[in-house]
Amino acid sequence: MTRLAPHPDRLLPSDPAAREIARTLFKEVVEAPIYSPHGHVEAALLFENSLFPDPAALLITQDHYVTRLLHSAGISMDQLGVNTPDADPRQIWRRFCERWHLFLGTPVRYWFESEFSEVFGLEEHPTAQNADALYDQLASTLAREEFRPRSLFERFNIAVLATTDDPADDLSTHRALAEDPTFSGRVLPTFRADKYMDPAGAKWVVKLEALTEVSGIDCGSYRGLLDALRLRRRYFIEHGSTTSDSGVPDAWAEPLADADAERLHAVGLAGTISADEAVAYRRNMLYQFAAMSADDGLVMQLHPSVLRNHHRPTFDAFGPDTGHDLPDIAAFTRPLERVLNDFGTHPVFRLVLFTVDETAFSREIAPLAGFYPSVYVGAPWWFIDTPAAIGRFRAAATDSAGFYKTSGFIDDTRAFCSIPARHDMSRRADAAFLANLVVTHQISEADALTVARDLVHKIPVETFRLNG
Repeated sequence: MTRLAPHPDRLLPSDPAAREIARTLFKEVVEAPIYSPHGHVEAALLFENSLFPDPAALLITQDHYVTRLLHSAGISMDQLGVNTPDADPRQIWRRFCERWHLFLGTPVRYWFESEFSEVFGLEEHPTAQNADALYDQLASTLAREEFRPRSLFERFNIAVLATTDDPADDLSTHRALAEDPTFSGRVLPTFRADKYMDPAGAKWVVKLEALTEVSGIDCGSYRGLLDALRLRRRYFIEHGSTTSDSGVPDAWAEPLADADAERLHAVGLAGTISADEAVAYRRNMLYQFAAMSADDGLVMQLHPSVLRNHHRPTFDAFGPDTGHDLPDIAAFTRPLERVLNDFGTHPVFRLVLFTVDETAFSREIAPLAGFYPSVYVGAPWWFIDTPAAIGRFRAAATDSAGFYKTSGFIDDTRAFCSIPARHDMSRRADAAFLANLVVTHQISEADALTVARDLVHKIPVETFRLNG
């Protein structure tokens, strides 16, 4: 049985001189508070503060990083409990333990090893033989009061946690957390209006009706929709929001004349809009969101070029966010030309660009951030949030944009208990990158220490306007 004991120098350079410097840098930030300005943990988790149900529900079923790789080895989604309430959690855990080897070399394995050892106190790697014993140990641990979400939030030293929220959400849980004297953390909503952008989408009309009800503004017209969205953005800001987020098929943002947008809105309501018309409407809406950000100051996060729900049978059976959203080639320079000509030097507008196409970092995103005051390079995430990709990102982005036009790390996760492991990985990878700059005499060790500190505090706080 192999012992679960993550090496203290994991991810640090193999060169002794660089490793010693990296140790110093990492020691400087290892206990720094976590700023998580982009994530998908729900505020209700902390508001309700209930005990986690079981190890499988907490660690496997809800984490598409985990389920997608197990699915690739022939384990069906229903066997993993995905949208299958009657699945046996112990059996799900056994399937995971039997296939622990599948995660070798992946960031998921790194996160799990840190999480299992440092959060839950496990001492053995999962195997088919010890699956039941580990399950029982985890179940017993999760039944303890100190493993309720709020206690873990404090233990993880999370300073800010951003959620992802629909414009029609009443944000009652955010308000309750902000007013609760027993909870000292900051949980901030993020304005995510993707479903209001596409008049060909299955839920577009339903979403307009919900927005009409909550805003009191008739969204049966294009102008009404814009007014309602502006009103809700102000509501989000009043409840602590500092950011919006847009996940779109492409980054093109091109305005339409009001009359043309109004006409497309009407044919969308009638259900007769063509595919090309729907694309034009969506691209216009992305431009309008940029204009709104220049007006109200919400930091605009943009992550295009993901093919959603790639496998239709899985989507039909189990729904969205089940592991088959896949990367596509990304473009930013031409698609954002109109937005950046209109708002790129605007004193209020801020745009953080994320990608799952890492070739875009050096080709487009970093050069844009290296000129436009409004543009920041979003950290690697999703398919490229790996130690090696973080190193490639730093090399690609630093050449054109430096460190201070990047976003700081974002964990982009629904897996609450993996948050410290993800930030630990990023801090180690950045320490390794900075140490190599020091030993090759490109920067001083004093400068490296300053950058290491700023990457975990000053940079994310300033980029995402978290000072409030």
